[in-house]
Amino acid sequence: MVDRRRLLTLAATAAAAAVMPQIAHTAGMAVMTRPIPKSGEQLPVIGLGTSNTFDVEAASAEGATAKDALAAFVDAGGTLVDSSPMYGRAERAVGDLAASLGLDARLFLATKIWTQGRSEGEAQLAQSQQRLRRTKLDLVQVHNLIDTATHVATLRAARDAGTVRYIGLTHYTRGAQAELEREMKKHDVDFIQINYSPLEPEAGGRLLPAAADAKVAVLVNRPFADGALFDRVKGRALPPEAAVLGCGSAAQLALKWILAHPAVTCVLAGSRKASHVRDNLAAASGALPDPAQRAAIAAWFAG
Repeated sequence: MVDRRRLLTLAATAAAAAVMPQIAHTAGMAVMTRPIPKSGEQLPVIGLGTSNTFDVEAASAEGATAKDALAAFVDAGGTLVDSSPMYGRAERAVGDLAASLGLDARLFLATKIWTQGRSEGEAQLAQSQQRLRRTKLDLVQVHNLIDTATHVATLRAARDAGTVRYIGLTHYTRGAQAELEREMKKHDVDFIQINYSPLEPEAGGRLLPAAADAKVAVLVNRPFADGALFDRVKGRALPPEAAVLGCGSAAQLALKWILAHPAVTCVLAGSRKASHVRDNLAAASGALPDPAQRAAIAAWFAG
């Protein structure tokens, strides 16, 4: 159980993190970073999700667009790219495009195991290494809690062998959050990944504080609720809080709302458009909303 004092301490730590060492990018700005709790390694707070957006052939016209987006992501200060065997051609596209851009050494590559059985999991891990062109992956997660105990054991062996750096668990629905919390505590992992946004705020009540208490890093998926967040506010002027926080888009406002929770380590915002990637990374600098501003932002999105 996370007590109130612990949460207040976390909030203070998050406020300090905004002025801790940051990563400069070519536009002359700086990207906020937060530490992985169990190692202290810093990660930029905006990552790149690849579900749907990077399910392309690297040599195609869509691949060229994805290449521009990946280049823009790194140029703007991003490092964490999250993929999965579940995402079709995304792993291979990321590996091929990163190699063609000479960016592999600058990326924190995350993927997942999405299958049943030990041998199947080991084979899938090897396949991901081949597709991503990496013998040592930064983070491998058990996707949607499928055969969790089996795959955590496989990933611990891989970590001991030096082919995986961090281990995580993922899900994407509010109904799985209780199970994710139980499995997180049971297996003592380094990361969890879960959905969290102004339209899906449930994880902020229990799961995120529990992760902070367990010193587990949190990746956030579905920050825009699969586009539903934009549908809710289409055609409406941004609220007054946007100007105060330096937000020029609804996406930036949502990302800053998410990042204002001190337990969040990195938000995975997926896009294949370089302009959207730059817009998302802009949310990783400047002030974050206070509780009153967060409430007003949530009310605006709820509209």
